[in-house]
Amino acid sequence: MSAVKWLRVRLNRKRVSSTASSCLTHSCGQACQIKKKKKKDMASSNYSLKVNRELLDPSFESYRLSLDAIPTYSVELDAAVEEVKLKDTHYTLEHMRAFGMYNYLHLDQWYEDSVLFVDCKGRVLGLTVTLDTALGKPREFYRITADSSQTEHRLCASLSLTSATWAALSDGAGRLHLLRTGKRGDSSHTKWEPLFSEDMGEPFTVLHSTSHVQEGVHTMEVLLLRIQKDPQETKGSGYSVSLEWITVANTAGHGEEKKYEVKKRRVLRGKSVPHYAAVEPQGKGLMVASEKPFAFTHVDGRPVELPDPEPMEVEKTDPIYFWQQTEEDVTVCVRMPEGVTKEEVLFRLTADRIRLAVQGFALILEGQLHASVDPEASAWIIKDDKSLEVTLQKRSEGPLWSELVTGDKRGEYMMSDEQAALIHERLTFLTSEDLNGNPDGDKPPCNSQELEDCDGFPEDGSSLTRFDGESLKPTQVVNLGSHQYLFTVDVNPSEMPCFCLRHDVDALVWQPRPDQPSDMWEHVATFNALGYVQASKRDKKFATCAPNFSYASLGECLRRAFIYRQPAPVETVLFNRKQGRQVGQVAKQQVASLDSDKPILGFRATNERLFILTSGHLFVLKVNNN
Repeated sequence: MSAVKWLRVRLNRKRVSSTASSCLTHSCGQACQIKKKKKKDMASSNYSLKVNRELLDPSFESYRLSLDAIPTYSVELDAAVEEVKLKDTHYTLEHMRAFGMYNYLHLDQWYEDSVLFVDCKGRVLGLTVTLDTALGKPREFYRITADSSQTEHRLCASLSLTSATWAALSDGAGRLHLLRTGKRGDSSHTKWEPLFSEDMGEPFTVLHSTSHVQEGVHTMEVLLLRIQKDPQETKGSGYSVSLEWITVANTAGHGEEKKYEVKKRRVLRGKSVPHYAAVEPQGKGLMVASEKPFAFTHVDGRPVELPDPEPMEVEKTDPIYFWQQTEEDVTVCVRMPEGVTKEEVLFRLTADRIRLAVQGFALILEGQLHASVDPEASAWIIKDDKSLEVTLQKRSEGPLWSELVTGDKRGEYMMSDEQAALIHERLTFLTSEDLNGNPDGDKPPCNSQELEDCDGFPEDGSSLTRFDGESLKPTQVVNLGSHQYLFTVDVNPSEMPCFCLRHDVDALVWQPRPDQPSDMWEHVATFNALGYVQASKRDKKFATCAPNFSYASLGECLRRAFIYRQPAPVETVLFNRKQGRQVGQVAKQQVASLDSDKPILGFRATNERLFILTSGHLFVLKVNNN
């Protein structure tokens, strides 16, 4: 088929239907149907995570078990940690995720090696470690006055450190406290001062909080989590998950006593407990990662009427040029204004670059070719005074080009019928109606029972969404697909918490950058093979990593903690016998076993230490030295 002929066919198709161009090859009928269905399902996804290849290690082999002892110290608590057991009414998986797997230990990211927790007496206790061999007793900073009439429906008390001098505290019964803590790292014993205390309705836990100053007004953003009975939920568990984003600001005038009031309340609802939920540092947006989507339903008690979400896809403009290729050459067809003569065509071609323009019009095509061509064997011609056809002779026959000009997305690739048929033939086994699509009949089909647990992925597709604080609409949506969510970690107190996802066998850490819309989530660290390793831990309850990414750690329900260090140079000479090469770096794995038979309730990591909380002890593991 000539270039002009398929150009005319293309133009006629676009006049008849704007959707016909979504499938270039009608021979792949079943494959096209799958593609259309997938595009419909993924229409709301408009962003993708960009992996930094420099942070990946394709030559990583495995972790080597180290028998080096980890110094472990412990502090006996004079009162047990306030652990709230799940009740009979908390029977859903979401209740277990939200409250049964709750981390009762809180890391103070503003002050090094400082942790806090709440005990059964309602005391907020904190411990700062300076010398491991001389651990003191946890100090009391604040005491919650519990209402005995609400003990039946109480949840666990939750704490979020808002800034270096503020904290948000939930008593587990529905009351929110905003506390001015002063500089918590000081050696002086300072009691926290409550400047806001208000009943927020049904019991909740505090997921995240942040503090900022706008036009001289101190404002705090607090994110609350609830699991509530939903009368409209008749097919599922009967419960729905709600996130309430509360803005509290100082309303006192100049010279008046500080007075904090709720300025705005926004409610989102969904069907699953979010893996990640955090407010942006300036309160301009909200990020949520969950298996089921969330949407705003109420603002200050009034229902939100949002229009049906439109597919957030960039509308495609008409291509400037079309191109085809064979193993020997590339054919380019460009639409031209009528009446253009060959004298008006400005064409220049070298082995690696092309430039095409028409006098009096904007530049049509310019840039580096995908691969080298032979300028002497290439040519161009004007067809029917409406189009210009360029034939480029490939210097190396065989490899197909993925694009015509590097980085130029204004053209459209037209696959020939022969190429479409060949691809269809190669992919037939993927859509075969037979159990064993392998043409070798003696080979058995894949047995799903032979797959390991770590090879399985969640049935529901998770998503990561950024909501705008003003319009309440999603601005960026990432389809996480099979990227299993692993854990959340605070790296920099001035930025949003990081989150860790499984990519293939590795675990990749992502840092949200709300001030960079074009690069909203940055890949900042990689833990080699941790995605595969953690999936094999059946009793895993917690996962975290050091803020400097020097190690990651997994905590089981009872007693054991696993530490996985980044590769480090070895002190002695090691050789890989199979590959016959010297090993320069080794990634160590260590196992710590606690002297306790109580369940692990809290699990936090700093650059030097790993803190583990049980009901009666706080353990401090010295993982790294200065």
